[in-house]
Amino acid sequence: MNGTTDDPTLHDRIELTYLPALADVREAVRVTLDAARWWRALRLAAYGAAALAFLVALLELLLPGEPDPGTVAGMAGLGAAAVVVVRLMGWAVARALFLAVRAQGEARAVVDAEGGRWAARDTEQVIRWAMLPRYAETDRLFVLLTPRRTGSGFAYLPKHGLADPADADRLRALLDRHSSRLRRHA
Repeated sequence: MNGTTDDPTLHDRIELTYLPALADVREAVRVTLDAARWWRALRLAAYGAAALAFLVALLELLLPGEPDPGTVAGMAGLGAAAVVVVRLMGWAVARALFLAVRAQGEARAVVDAEGGRWAARDTEQVIRWAMLPRYAETDRLFVLLTPRRTGSGFAYLPKHGLADPADADRLRALLDRHSSRLRRHA
């Protein structure tokens, strides 16, 4: 889009209405964590600690002398715990967040040149584009992300909340004008 006044999408106002879905929240959390440098570093540290713990357990078993069952079990347990915690972290965050948003019932979102407005039964929030300068698109969602320097906040817009499937193209064009698209992380 060229952003000129003859651009037909310049004054777009896209509205979404949707019921919160656990799958949407899980995907939004996954995208948010994948985009966060601190999460990648934490995940790498956890897997590194797990590998080190398993190596200590293996060395205890393979080195000459009688292996100490407590050391083997402790190190194997520590390694397994590190892997389990890092694998379940995103799920636990998504589940807790989903329970909070589900309690609010149907959500409505309006996205325009100013930013986004989300409303539900007991809450209303306005977020300007300066706070959501990045976004990622998945098959199900548009996930709007806060700047790297401010942490890992996000908002999500499920495609199933659009009134017309063609609105996804209009929303994508609007996001491209006001936000930077991230490459998808596998």
